[in-house]
Amino acid sequence: MMREGLAFAVAVSILWVPFASNVAAAREPNRAGDYFAIQVVDRQSGRGVPLVELRTTNLIRYITDSQGFIAFLEPGLMDREVFFFIESHGYEVPRDGFGYRGVRLRTTPGASAAVPIDRVNVAERMYRVTGQGIYRDSVLLGRPVPLKDPVLNGQVMGQDSVFTCLYHGRIFWMWGDTSKPSYPLGNFAMSGAVSDLPGRGGLDPAVGVDLQYFVDESGFSRKMAPLQEPGLVWLDGLLTVQDRQGNERMVAKFARLKDLTETLERGLMVFNDDTNTFEPIVRPGLEFLPYRNTGHAFPVQAAGRRYYYFTSPSPMGVRLRVPAQWDAVLDANQYEVFTALAAKDRLEPFWVKFGEVLASRGGDKPAAIEALEAEAKGLKVFDVESGREIVPHNGTVHYNAWRQRWIGVFGQLYGQSSALGEIWYAEADTPVGPWGYARKIITHNKYSFYNPKHHPLFDQDGGRTIYLEGTYTWTFSGSEERATPRYDYNQIMYRLDLGDPRMVLPVPIYRVQEEQRYLPGSAVAEGDLWDRVKSVAFYAVEPGRGGKDLIPIYAERRAEGGTRLTTEPREASARPLFLALPLSEPATKNESIVPLYEYRQDNSGRLRYSTQAQLDRAGWTRSERPLCRVWKAPAGPMLLDASATPAR
Repeated sequence: MMREGLAFAVAVSILWVPFASNVAAAREPNRAGDYFAIQVVDRQSGRGVPLVELRTTNLIRYITDSQGFIAFLEPGLMDREVFFFIESHGYEVPRDGFGYRGVRLRTTPGASAAVPIDRVNVAERMYRVTGQGIYRDSVLLGRPVPLKDPVLNGQVMGQDSVFTCLYHGRIFWMWGDTSKPSYPLGNFAMSGAVSDLPGRGGLDPAVGVDLQYFVDESGFSRKMAPLQEPGLVWLDGLLTVQDRQGNERMVAKFARLKDLTETLERGLMVFNDDTNTFEPIVRPGLEFLPYRNTGHAFPVQAAGRRYYYFTSPSPMGVRLRVPAQWDAVLDANQYEVFTALAAKDRLEPFWVKFGEVLASRGGDKPAAIEALEAEAKGLKVFDVESGREIVPHNGTVHYNAWRQRWIGVFGQLYGQSSALGEIWYAEADTPVGPWGYARKIITHNKYSFYNPKHHPLFDQDGGRTIYLEGTYTWTFSGSEERATPRYDYNQIMYRLDLGDPRMVLPVPIYRVQEEQRYLPGSAVAEGDLWDRVKSVAFYAVEPGRGGKDLIPIYAERRAEGGTRLTTEPREASARPLFLALPLSEPATKNESIVPLYEYRQDNSGRLRYSTQAQLDRAGWTRSERPLCRVWKAPAGPMLLDASATPAR
């Protein structure tokens, strides 16, 4: 038996030696030279494009990293011609003769190939901000990367919905639910990080964002708003004010929820610099502020006073503000709402303290909140290309120095390509409006991209170049396709050039001074005529912004008073008032584009311009031929906050 056992052991050892050596060889780490490097690049900018899917004919799936790289190493498919199908949200490659969109590459180890792709989006996809493997393939290929932690930072696998605030000279970042590597459930009480400002130690936003997470003892992104009571904790409306001792404090509205459908508590939290956590400071119960969601806060100077305005209830319906003072921020009744509910003889909304609205409703706070939110639902925004109404979702509003207007970046509910994945851009003369028309800048095919956030601290070129990010996730998409590995439930950054010809939008042309003058907002502001604005007559394009398909319209002052609009100026040096569409253009399905008619009052000779085919008042005669075509003013109240200017 001993000899038989010894023989068996020897035989096993003989067999084991080569097997073990093969295993060891197979486990040797791959070298950068073993991979075939594929980089997908934006044909327009030459920059690598993240989130591009390449798929082999046997459906092996690869996704480009934040520099557009794929480290390709597939046994059996190396050093041969391989066809890759190519697909990406908002990007495409041309179809071949059989209708396939893709490319055929020789997969030589150590070699590389650049694959150009055409951008359909107006905005350019830049990089992933959060999650694991941001620069995975670049690291495998030995390529330089901009981040200190390029493949895992704070053990964050995924993060939802960003909020930012400038605090103590650095950018303070907050996210909602955060997942981790060690278990499907992670942090549900807000995560946080800081980063240095660009030019002050921080990266160029065209390159990336180096986040320094607040972490727990395990190294995972820890709870920033811990509460003893059970439930999810969400924060929004981050802002900073000086307390009574003159110290800078960061305040946020919080909501404690049982689940996505039931809220248990609302109130305010303040950041504790000693513990690096948010702590409750106001806990009144379920109902607190005039709107249940405050959204993002942004600074505004109005009537000689500094305020924080909030993108509440949606960015295209900014109807909430508070004086930028410690005591005011902590007192719900000091918050002001833009509403007509408390007016006895006014139809247009105006700013009024919530306490007054509450008093007009007999002190019933839930009823007052319900009435305010119902009032705000009447806002309408339209697609400038098709004329279709857009239902705005969350987003941001900020003043833009390059456009010298307030700009809104927001999502859309029930978009054509996705239920919650279309991102739009709009402009207005004041933070509350009028918004009117918007242009789609980012699209996703049956995939969610929600809660977009414009980062004004990243603006470049005097505001011409802006950066925005949003949450990319399969959740709420309604798609039967698989979620995107590594990218799903994470933040993706985009860059938008406001000088792109596609970014031209019509602006309001106001009827001023008893219907005698027609002026864009820039001219109204220059003449300090906001108090004499009667209505928005129509929308047209600012001079210098339009293309060759638009015609100039001039304004001539009449001796008898008022203005005459004409396509033929009396003086060659005359500057156009606005640009419009000519009458000779082919018919359009865009119902927002309509003829502009001149009307003359029979008894006085006064002129009036209207997009109505027939005036709803007698005594006016219409010209036989329209002057031009313009965009009609959306129905509803005129929303203006003329005293608002960008905060210094």
